[in-house]
Amino acid sequence: MRDFEAEERIRRALRARRRAEIRRRKRRRAKIKRALVLAGTGLCLALIIMAGVSLVKGIAGRYAQAAETAEEQGSGSISGALAMTEGIQKNMQEILAVTAENGEGGETVEAAAVPASYAIGGQDTAAALTSGEVMSTRALLVDLDTRTAIAQRGASDRINPASMTKILTLLVAVEHITDLDDTFTITREITDYSYANDCSAVGFEDGETVTVRDLLYGTILPSGADAAAGLAFYVSGSLEGFVDLMNQKLEELGLSDTAHFTNCVGLYDENHYCTLYDMAEILAAAIDNEICREVLSAHIYTTSATEQHPEGLEISNWFLRRIEDKDTHGTVVCAKTGYVVESGNCAASYGVSNNGKQYICVTADAHSSWRCIYDHVAIYQEYTE
Repeated sequence: MRDFEAEERIRRALRARRRAEIRRRKRRRAKIKRALVLAGTGLCLALIIMAGVSLVKGIAGRYAQAAETAEEQGSGSISGALAMTEGIQKNMQEILAVTAENGEGGETVEAAAVPASYAIGGQDTAAALTSGEVMSTRALLVDLDTRTAIAQRGASDRINPASMTKILTLLVAVEHITDLDDTFTITREITDYSYANDCSAVGFEDGETVTVRDLLYGTILPSGADAAAGLAFYVSGSLEGFVDLMNQKLEELGLSDTAHFTNCVGLYDENHYCTLYDMAEILAAAIDNEICREVLSAHIYTTSATEQHPEGLEISNWFLRRIEDKDTHGTVVCAKTGYVVESGNCAASYGVSNNGKQYICVTADAHSSWRCIYDHVAIYQEYTE
């Protein structure tokens, strides 16, 4: 007689081992990346300052060799990459010294600080978002092409991001998943967590085996807490372990000074917070990921057939379905909404104007879900090109 519980424990152990290996590889790649980014920054600066200087060719070659060696040899090459980085940085200093000597007055050339890839500029100079058509007490529009704030209203205020939190849940999960067709069995702990906290849910049942892909879409489209918790257990084995990964991602994005999450679904907690600027950067990072962008842009999705739901479950992103026929001077491509009493109705969206310009809009504290939608419409209409 087959021991199904034992088999399931074995499968969970194998999945946990696989996820641990994935995390180990990512940490190793991150170390290599940090080492090589330092070298790359210096190299780019030198190329700009001394285009045509023959020494650049040799340095570029050594940089490429370091990157190739690090990628091919894995963790054993980290020390080599670091050593190569030090050599390259030394050569960068020599080049800058030569440039300073050749410049007027022998002035020293200083390297400019390189901003984080998703950092938003213009926070101190952005125009006040004063439109009377926008009722949300906090709002932000960002020109994604230039990473610059265009207009804002209370965008630096600390808020509870409610279910906009799930954008980060999606991003972290995708970065730790290797097989979207792998399966996960929903547990009583997950369904009880969703029910006890009065969360929106996909409708998965205790003992139902679904695909990881279903969990991703279920987390975003209906804002399913059962799907989000499922992702947390699949990736980390616990809700707490997954939250640790979320906060590590916030630190990686440079947001840990103003953002901190305590759960993966957006439940209110005084220590669960961010600003609209933080959420805009989180969304920017998510849409740069192909899988995240696909999930965030889906209007309708049907989960895979299971014993409990033979025809699957049809789920929708109602924000996208309701805004698609509104005049936003373009197309709203991706979106995630949220609601808790303390933050009202909120949403983060990504849109492309008819002129091809990209924008991110984030609002909080609207009095209804429809008001939230019309606020995004009004912002896109008035402030985009």
